[in-house]
Amino acid sequence: MHSINIKKKTGDNNPIIAQRFMADPYAIYYEGRVYVYGSNDSDSLIADGNVYPKNEYGNIKSINCISSEDMLNWTDEGEIQVADDDKKNKTGIAKWAANSWAPAVCYNKVPDKNTGEMVTKFFIYFANSASSIGVLTSDSPTGPWTDPLGKPMITHDMPGCSDILWLFDPAVLVEEDGTAYIYFGGGVPENQEVHPKTARVAKLNADMTGIEGEPVIIDAPYLFEDSGINKINGKYYYSYCTNWSEAAQDADGKAQIAYMVSDSPMGPFEYAGIVMKNPGQSECFSTGAWGNNHHCMLQIKDKIYMFYHTPQYEIDLGLKFNSEEGCAYRTTYIDMVTLKEDGSIVVEKMTRKGIKAPLKNYDPYKENRAFAWGNGVKTAGETSNLLVFGGNKSFIGLDSVMLYTEKTSKFTAKVVKSSSCGKLSLFAGEPEGGRLIAAVNIPATDSPVALEECTNKVADGISDLFIIYESSDIDAELILESWSLG
Repeated sequence: MHSINIKKKTGDNNPIIAQRFMADPYAIYYEGRVYVYGSNDSDSLIADGNVYPKNEYGNIKSINCISSEDMLNWTDEGEIQVADDDKKNKTGIAKWAANSWAPAVCYNKVPDKNTGEMVTKFFIYFANSASSIGVLTSDSPTGPWTDPLGKPMITHDMPGCSDILWLFDPAVLVEEDGTAYIYFGGGVPENQEVHPKTARVAKLNADMTGIEGEPVIIDAPYLFEDSGINKINGKYYYSYCTNWSEAAQDADGKAQIAYMVSDSPMGPFEYAGIVMKNPGQSECFSTGAWGNNHHCMLQIKDKIYMFYHTPQYEIDLGLKFNSEEGCAYRTTYIDMVTLKEDGSIVVEKMTRKGIKAPLKNYDPYKENRAFAWGNGVKTAGETSNLLVFGGNKSFIGLDSVMLYTEKTSKFTAKVVKSSSCGKLSLFAGEPEGGRLIAAVNIPATDSPVALEECTNKVADGISDLFIIYESSDIDAELILESWSLG
């Protein structure tokens, strides 16, 4: 899975995924849970000794998926293998595709092919490099996914698409009545830096796997790439990344997230300004975090969240990369969007802290795999549903967990494998100064085992939780499937 050892500082909720690099994020909210999908930059992360190659976008052949009920603690839902990957010895879902960039995801009710009954389906629209856009479908937000067409959904040969330089970076909007639209395109034709006219919008057909009519041009000033779409208070907000020209710099800046507003999902759109600067301009990040700017806005009730990528985590890790020309490894962060009374939107600050107000307080009284922070832990397994603790004092931490005295009776750890004897300890609060809730002794085992231990009393209320692994063997490795309280 190309997971790396997590080194995520306690208290910093950004990045939201730290075990693999995930670019081009796209988020949906479904039945009380947020799902985030993104290009798997870790497809390039194959070490030669202690040196990693620079990222090459041509290596990206899978999509990451993570989920959360609170937007603080995240569960790794694994990789979606879209294209064949010889380096990983993996067979892809879309046999025709070479790459899987910048997914856009949605769900909608569509007619069942056998019965005609309206059923909920999930859709991933992805870019095959910059040459075409494909679609995958599933009955669940976490798959399994299938390729319903066996070929691209949108190509340069289709009407209205021949002069789009980069046929990629889709976004999708589903209206309350089920009508849906797809937005895509990018690139800057020579001498058209101010008005590239390479963005398009098209109506999706009833089964969400094709378009109706000819796509319509979106005349987005200084467009580069990265379509986004949101419906806010009855208005349609189209957002995108500006290009790298001096003309763009003289206007509102290079590689900024700009936005336009319309009364119709197909426009015309009127330019409204910048919603988010480049992460390299944030006072919380390094200037080295400058790079291609990609985003997705998700509204849940009265709050709007900005998902974006930056190479800041790569910089923080200090991984050793070779000097060959290539791209940075990017991963996903979240900060808040402010909606002003006049309808304008802005991300006032990009941060390492991320969001602090959860959608709900985390429930530990069920099987859990989520975490907010960690050190020395990786994920593994076909769906990345296993936590791998390495060596002594590796840990995961959870933010804003709701504890109840009357529910706390036992700590259960489902162990898949343990190379040495050790101990898993659960603390309310950080291990140094926190309260020990329970400790489970772990035997050396090659077979799955569920281990239980009675817990100490804890006070009702919200607390951070930490699970720490200890072993006298510095090379010890513990593979944990899940844990629970109560």
